Amino acid sequence: MVAVPLSLKHIAVATHPKMPHAIREAENIAAFLREKRIQVTHGPMNAPELIKGVQQGAFDLWIALGGDGTMLRSGHLCGPHGLPIVGINMGKIGFLTSIQKEEWPQLLLSLLEGNYWLEPRMMLRAEPFRGDQCLGAWDVLNEAMIGRGYYMRPVRLKTCVDGNHLTSYVADGLIVATPTGSTAYALAAGGPVLPPDLRNILLVPVAAHLSFDRPIVLAEGSAVSIVVHTDHTAALSLDGQSPIDLLDGDRVEVRASEHTVHFVRLQDMGYFYRNLTSRMNLNSMRDPNE
Repeated sequence: MVAVPLSLKHIAVATHPKMPHAIREAENIAAFLREKRIQVTHGPMNAPELIKGVQQGAFDLWIALGGDGTMLRSGHLCGPHGLPIVGINMGKIGFLTSIQKEEWPQLLLSLLEGNYWLEPRMMLRAEPFRGDQCLGAWDVLNEAMIGRGYYMRPVRLKTCVDGNHLTSYVADGLIVATPTGSTAYALAAGGPVLPPDLRNILLVPVAAHLSFDRPIVLAEGSAVSIVVHTDHTAALSLDGQSPIDLLDGDRVEVRASEHTVHFVRLQDMGYFYRNLTSRMNLNSMRDPNE
């Protein structure tokens, strides 16, 4: 819990670009905030004026309308610039959001009155290498997944922690996750749930074949190095975005990022476990035709 008062003079209201109902709701929220004498910039979250405003430090708060994917993309944009995020759930599950669609008039008013707290969420820094060449660097909120690409064959992933050999997985892949990501792909692959305020890294193998198959929680501050051994193309997926092709001998370095995402919370600190249990069965109850 971080109790830091926000000076709310200029708020960004950002929506999933493919949710027309979220765009309409953003207009209502913008009108509500302007009645409170707050400057508002609103639109799809990929709008240039919103992205530029975050990069230039123009906003005091980012209100994201959408689902968990919208929250992840908001974290990617706002985390490196220290901009707090509050999510309004317009999607199916909304595990990372704080406000349900029908609650926002009451809860945004409470937020403006100072009834909130900031929850820090660690990010991971992932850097793939081909020899000595770094192919890029990304900060992710959920996970980096190193695994097989288009071929339905396992890969061998030689894994070191803090420079010491841990094991070589023969598996469909290896998930390197944050505590936030422990409730996403890592959970689906059989990993444990970690409280969101921790700064540990979670390793979860996916469909390990005759090799070590148990999840491991690493000490805070650990760094992970994974070398890919494969006779076909492998892939690196970062928070479920478009994969990056990996070749035999490529190496992926993962460690805690210097950036932190701050979510604005309006519930008490016990909200996490209530949300976890209330949402665990939502997929099985959902109409597949929705």
